[in-house]
Amino acid sequence: MRQFTAVVNPAAGGVAALHRVAALLRAAGAGLETEPSRSLAHAGRLARAAGRRGRTVLAVGGDGITGAVGGALSGTGTLFGLVPAGRGNDFARALGLPADPAALARLLLHGAPRPVDTVELTSAVHDRTVVLGSVYAGVDALANRHANRARLLRGTASYYAGALRAVAGWRPAGYRVTVDGETHLCRGYTVVAANSGYYGSGRRIAPGARLDDGLLDVVMIRHTPRRLFFALMRELDAGTHVHRPQVRVLRGREIRIEADRSVPYGADGEVDAALPVTARVLPGALRVLY
Repeated sequence: MRQFTAVVNPAAGGVAALHRVAALLRAAGAGLETEPSRSLAHAGRLARAAGRRGRTVLAVGGDGITGAVGGALSGTGTLFGLVPAGRGNDFARALGLPADPAALARLLLHGAPRPVDTVELTSAVHDRTVVLGSVYAGVDALANRHANRARLLRGTASYYAGALRAVAGWRPAGYRVTVDGETHLCRGYTVVAANSGYYGSGRRIAPGARLDDGLLDVVMIRHTPRRLFFALMRELDAGTHVHRPQVRVLRGREIRIEADRSVPYGADGEVDAALPVTARVLPGALRVLY
């Protein structure tokens, strides 16, 4: 029987979400210990310590703690599971995890681990950081910063409000994107290197992305009048924006993103740095229950 350590983000409603699943895990005879995290860095340390003891590690919260815990466990062989409890839950959505607590508990207890790619970031800020979902540089990073600071709105509403605020003040950036050694120029709104197809609370930024193909989907959105950009944003829900002429999609294993001015970038729901950044896929580096 699996022995679990749950690394919990209390601020994301993780305690309540875990309570529903924990009772089912314990009733089945599994051991479960809980470790509240004080920060994402602390969550990573807790996860690695539990992994060294042979525990199956659960990330309980949103995409931030999921990325921190999963990134910390990348390459270690530790078994990793999720109990989604955040605003976006985009990585859980990409995995197709069940929303029903009983179904999720059965998966955690009896599911077979499957290999998932992770993404190594290097930059002036990130000497080496591993994340799970996507790296996004531009108006979406600014929008996510606004969403993270929102107090009155939650979930998808906070992302839409953040996007409106970000787009209103955005001026196009000149990007230099190097994909496996080949350089591409783009002047526009954002560049996304996506391991997962979802970001921003369910928006399908890279509908062709797969978590286990050893590649990142690179989505570049070029400059367009704001009224057309807002139409494009609405198409993100279905992923049909990729058919627009302003959108270009490439694929590669190593992506370098630079810009002609200071442009923020984020990863897994967190924004704390500015370009340039290099993202490199680590194929099959994480064993995940899904």
